[in-house]
Amino acid sequence: MAEDFNSLKGQLLLDGGKLHGSWFHRSVVLVCQHDEDGALGLVLNKPSPAKIGDALVADLPDVMKEESLYVGGPVQSTALSFLRTDSFIPEANVIPGLNLEHSIDELVECAESFSPAQQIRVFAGYAGWAPGQLDDEMERDAWLLHPASLDHVFNAASSDLWSEILKTMGWKFRLLADAPEDISWN
Repeated sequence: MAEDFNSLKGQLLLDGGKLHGSWFHRSVVLVCQHDEDGALGLVLNKPSPAKIGDALVADLPDVMKEESLYVGGPVQSTALSFLRTDSFIPEANVIPGLNLEHSIDELVECAESFSPAQQIRVFAGYAGWAPGQLDDEMERDAWLLHPASLDHVFNAASSDLWSEILKTMGWKFRLLADAPEDISWN
């Protein structure tokens, strides 16, 4: 009898201390899609030095062009994704109130919206896993899980996100959060 599939969509993956030396060292990844065909996530705590206007030639409002562009992951660095929230998104596809989109036309339309409740975060690249790959990484305890919230995506200081979330998970994780970047410094 086949096991029931356990989707991690809407969860945060946090480096559990076993990814030192990898691209995902101290990363916080929002799992946006996860099914039997694989998974797609966006790294929330890696802003790039580039602005959105540096990366896109789309006709965006100036305020949007000055926003930071985030590195969503090491896969297809030219692929555009964005997360958006607003006061009412009836068909949110990641968590309630949060939608993942990929269309530049949709980004332009959202950027021109006058909704005061709307927030957008734009990513270049993404984190991707082949079928079963993320499940294998979870079995090897490479990642810690934490429920995602809109605050994690839009309101937390991205450079501190990994350690701040770990500190809420108990004393063992606080030790990990406070550990030096390089354990040899200890």
